[in-house]
Amino acid sequence: MCGIVGAVAQRNVQGILLEGLKRLEYRGYDSAGMAVLAPEGRLQRRRALGKVAALEERLVDEPLPGHSGIAHTRWATHGRPSEANAHPHQSGERLAVVHNGIIENHEALRRELEAEGYAFTSETDTEVIAHLLERESREAGDLLTAVRRVLARLDGAYALGVIHAEEPDVVIGARKGSPLVVGVGIDEAFLASDPLALLQVTDRFIYLEEGDAVRLSAGGRIEVFDARGMAVEREVHTFEHGDGAASKGDYRHFMLKEIHEQPMVIAAALEGRLGERSVLVESFGPEAEALFGQVRQVHIVACGTSYHAGMVARYWLERYAGLPVQVEVASEYRYRQVVVPEGTLFVTLSQSGETADTLAALRFARERGYLASLAICNVPGSSLVRESDLTLMTQAGPEIGVASTKAFTTQLTALMLMTLALGRVRGLAEAEQASLVQGLRELPGLVARVLELDPAIERLSMAFAEKHHALFLGRGAHFPIALEGALKLKEISYIHAEAYPAGELKHGPLALVDSEMPVISVAPNDELLDKLKSNLQEVRARGGELFVFADEQVGLNEEEHVHVLRLPHVHEALAPILYTLPLQLLSYHVAVLKGTDVDQPRNLAKSVTVE
Repeated sequence: MCGIVGAVAQRNVQGILLEGLKRLEYRGYDSAGMAVLAPEGRLQRRRALGKVAALEERLVDEPLPGHSGIAHTRWATHGRPSEANAHPHQSGERLAVVHNGIIENHEALRRELEAEGYAFTSETDTEVIAHLLERESREAGDLLTAVRRVLARLDGAYALGVIHAEEPDVVIGARKGSPLVVGVGIDEAFLASDPLALLQVTDRFIYLEEGDAVRLSAGGRIEVFDARGMAVEREVHTFEHGDGAASKGDYRHFMLKEIHEQPMVIAAALEGRLGERSVLVESFGPEAEALFGQVRQVHIVACGTSYHAGMVARYWLERYAGLPVQVEVASEYRYRQVVVPEGTLFVTLSQSGETADTLAALRFARERGYLASLAICNVPGSSLVRESDLTLMTQAGPEIGVASTKAFTTQLTALMLMTLALGRVRGLAEAEQASLVQGLRELPGLVARVLELDPAIERLSMAFAEKHHALFLGRGAHFPIALEGALKLKEISYIHAEAYPAGELKHGPLALVDSEMPVISVAPNDELLDKLKSNLQEVRARGGELFVFADEQVGLNEEEHVHVLRLPHVHEALAPILYTLPLQLLSYHVAVLKGTDVDQPRNLAKSVTVE
């Protein structure tokens, strides 16, 4: 959510920094600030609580002229939203720093610095970086060396921008676990957490790699150093998607574009939220760790696709956090006499943050004695986010297609982060945390591999062109994925589709199976695989045509009326995220064959803001 902008230019940088902050407002924030080195070398800072507009008003009366500076929009993690907690943070009158991410060992560093006489003026973890930099810069001889020494002391995730009055034409940047890019100008250089912040001044960018540090200096000089401190050359990329959210680009429909954006947005959902071997609990807000320690039960409330995401999370939370979970449809929940056990966390899921039933459920829950509320959402300034105690933004970016795709998989990603955060404070084994964190890091690459199967899935879709009904099957955490697959197919192709737990076939749905009823199943390599195989044989024995999306390690063979598409192996717990993609692509291609309005299916709206 937080945004960083920095600049070293031949002109006054105040306007560049301010425009950059405005372009980052979509990320969500609660305060904004700027620090600029004046021509005579004096460091000046302005900060404001609230929107960038509040900072802009202050700059009208108290401008910040200068040729180098840094700016920031903050989303509170350590310390409440306030001007004192807003970035940039200073140590003395000569050094300032902006920071995205979370410093896990900030409490120990704070105690060390206080013992040396440093006075803290904020509640943030970032201020320890400022004081460490001040201390090291007195001995290091140059700012970059000081930054390197400080980075060696930090545990957690960060993207940094640093300026110092001793080097008035220099901005230092560094990143680990949180994105940072360098904008390449003409005799100017820029720094930002997102290239969108700098498109008003350049379309050429260097994407810093994990562990990189960079020194920007007068004349547009850019020096990049890797994690070992060695000077390296990083490729300059031209940014070609300035208005990508409003354009389909080379894709036929927004839905297809958004399906193919999922490797990128899942990576964005993870950025800055993973430590070396665990999830950074502070990602959920400054009170999260204390609150999570008090959680004894979880209620998840959502609608439609978000409800299916909540159903998957129930399996995760019970297994990895040891918590009982209820998942409710918001439109039903709000009209029940709900019993709320002590220590219950109320979790809402919404792409827009304005879903009427989900918002009403949140307001209803406020009167029911819940421990706290947590919103998982894709729109930072939405009502759901503003009215919840804790928030986690999914970072999916604008989703134009009515049928949710990337918003769903980023919700699932966020829910796994929540599961691991709750598991961490409840004593989940470190080895299991580390295994899942590694699985999450690998997930974007695996998603990209699944998307390479698009042509094969398009060929499979031909079998559905004349069908009027379909049955989706899944077991365990994949039953909600079957529900989501059925929802997608009915939403955009208008084919009647149902989903069942595969073990329920003999309890009724098997009566529907014949040669005209295609049956779609997901078959990850988990403890329920053998049972699922038996269920699929029941379908085959009744003349049903099977379409199976299976783990590449699963021994399922193609035969007449049995179509098997193999997916890359993935951590068992994360398989629901991966197996969602082929069902999205199948629905898309069937809808194209049917000639429906893929992006705006009949009778449906993107955001359901009325009951």
